[in-house]
Amino acid sequence: MIQVESLTKRYNGKTAVDSISFQANEQEILVLLGTSGCGKTTTLKMINRLIEPDSGTILIDGKSIREQQAEQLRMGIGFVMQHSGLFPHYTIRQNIAVVPKLLKWSPKQTEQRTQELLEKLHLSEDVLNRYPQELSGGQQQRVGIARALIANTPVLLMDEPFGALDTITKADIHAEFKSLQELKNKTVVLVTHDVQEAFELGHRIALMDNGKIIQIGTREEIIYRPKNSFVSEFFAENRLLLEYKLTSISALMPYLHESGNFLNQSNLSESDSTWHALQKLSTDKTHALDYERLSQAFGEYRKSQIR
Repeated sequence: MIQVESLTKRYNGKTAVDSISFQANEQEILVLLGTSGCGKTTTLKMINRLIEPDSGTILIDGKSIREQQAEQLRMGIGFVMQHSGLFPHYTIRQNIAVVPKLLKWSPKQTEQRTQELLEKLHLSEDVLNRYPQELSGGQQQRVGIARALIANTPVLLMDEPFGALDTITKADIHAEFKSLQELKNKTVVLVTHDVQEAFELGHRIALMDNGKIIQIGTREEIIYRPKNSFVSEFFAENRLLLEYKLTSISALMPYLHESGNFLNQSNLSESDSTWHALQKLSTDKTHALDYERLSQAFGEYRKSQIR
């Protein structure tokens, strides 16, 4: 668990991070969301002491990060940066092995863990002897994630990790990332300016502006119970699509009148999002009535959530 209390950072008299406090829990992906210059990356880098705060405290599992040497602290924290951050003069094998080498792992242990991550991240073994510039953007990002995960640290920090990828590649990596077993027991703090990405990956979202956290909460709380007009306006352009993707069919069941057996007939489950379900139903004319019922149920559910 990460506990941040009254964290502040100034540059040349200008406040980049303004006395913010938050908690990132075990088994949680907390997203720091906001536009460029809002302080999210500065906040992230203070957690592993790439940037030193002017004031405030950061505790990891109840222990102040200042009680450890910065290098030792970072060996216990996975870090994925923008554009993968791979060393261009190292092979992929050498890039992935950077932390194990510092931890004095045996070559056999490093190789076994590398092979395990290659399989989980859908990378072929032949990439290991290549250099970063020889890989696609998606492959480079997967390697960056493998390097951050190899030591299986309890904390993972991610700074705009998918920002340079095209939409299709990003969607594929999002799906792979969410399915990784390694994330189940980690505390993850992810920085992004991408609203869709924040809602796709995050359990909770901290929306930042001008160095402050404006609102922190679950995706549903952020959308349906915005703290002020800034929060409402920030999500206005994407709001309806986000609501469709956030809402599972299970949430709509109390509003599904005469729903029949369309879930089984169309191979849908109650865990599917409304967005996915409507897309599937719209491709089959025999489910036109089910499409209409589901749309109406979503409308009723939405009204019940907006206060």
